Amino acid sequence: MVILFDQYNLPDDVFKVIFATEQQVTVGRLLIKHIKENNGSIGKTEMSMFATKLHEGSLVDSTAEKIPFKKEIPKISYNKRQFYDRILTPMKSMGLIDYDLYKKTYTISDRFNKLMIKIGLMWLREIR
Repeated sequence: MVILFDQYNLPDDVFKVIFATEQQVTVGRLLIKHIKENNGSIGKTEMSMFATKLHEGSLVDSTAEKIPFKKEIPKISYNKRQFYDRILTPMKSMGLIDYDLYKKTYTISDRFNKLMIKIGLMWLREIR
């Protein structure tokens, strides 16, 4: 995945830097929130259940604003296959989420931060 950003118009939200669409930002944020609510780690089955809820449209974004003239908060719907291809896989490859093959668990990782520092150091070496 390629991250493109404008240094003069850098958004305050890291998800808006990483993902291209607002829906992807919302789903990525919901996934991290779900993992945090489960002590920073979820199993393969729990991830599949999360993706199924997204696919069925039964997941509610509690951080979203209510639509005017409606009493309920909108439900989020996202295709299960696209969730794995466009949300989970890029988050794993960028180091935001780690997957342990032995425990079969997904955990939130700080590798993304370390990789961004490494890229910055690579750039400093290049310009010298």
